[in-house]
Amino acid sequence: MTSLTDYAKNLLCRSAIGRRPTLPSAAFVALGTGGSDATGVTGEPNGTGYTRQAVTFFGTGTQTNVTEVRFTFTAAPGTLTHIGVFDAQATGNPVLWAPLATPATLNVPGLVIIPVSSLTVVGD
Repeated sequence: MTSLTDYAKNLLCRSAIGRRPTLPSAAFVALGTGGSDATGVTGEPNGTGYTRQAVTFFGTGTQTNVTEVRFTFTAAPGTLTHIGVFDAQATGNPVLWAPLATPATLNVPGLVIIPVSSLTVVGD
């Protein structure tokens, strides 16, 4: 995942010139049907039991998730094509987004699981 949102670009810009912005204190993974630099991931499922999931990253350069990320759906969400990171579990600010390497299609209730070290953030 390498696409920074406009919000994240602004944080980095202010930090680079010594303005010391308030940085996120937590990260929450989201799934959706689209995304952009302006909004991050879009089209998050509604009415399906879905909630953003907390995630902890580790690394010295490339960052990877240290625990499994598990989304539980009580109703079919359809096809999810994008992933994103926000600074809050609900609303909040979008930080990163990217298309999923393989879309996740659930036509029945079920799970979407991101295994340990499978969610990667690269700062190129």
